[in-house]
Amino acid sequence: MDGPEGKQLPKLTINRAWQRARREVFTPQVAASPLARTPYDLRHAAVSTWLNGGVASTDVAAWAGHSMEILHKIYAKCLDGGGEVLRQRVQTALGHHPSKRGQGQQR
Repeated sequence: MDGPEGKQLPKLTINRAWQRARREVFTPQVAASPLARTPYDLRHAAVSTWLNGGVASTDVAAWAGHSMEILHKIYAKCLDGGGEVLRQRVQTALGHHPSKRGQGQQR
């Protein structure tokens, strides 16, 4: 984050301003929680949401300014578990309809 003179602000300055803003806008219960504890938490949440929402990892890496290697290393858990959805998409693209299985469908 850049300051008024175009120079990058020290991380400590950003975090202090962030903590003050959290105290001012959040209820005491939310401020005491880990929700958006640091600005990085918001960035991490955004990248995780994009990946879990099905955005291609190449696009997410570009949007987040990550290399593919770093994206997969840090966010691998967001990429796991989508295999069944992807298999269904492939089957649909091939003209098969997984939801009609057992109803005389081609295999």
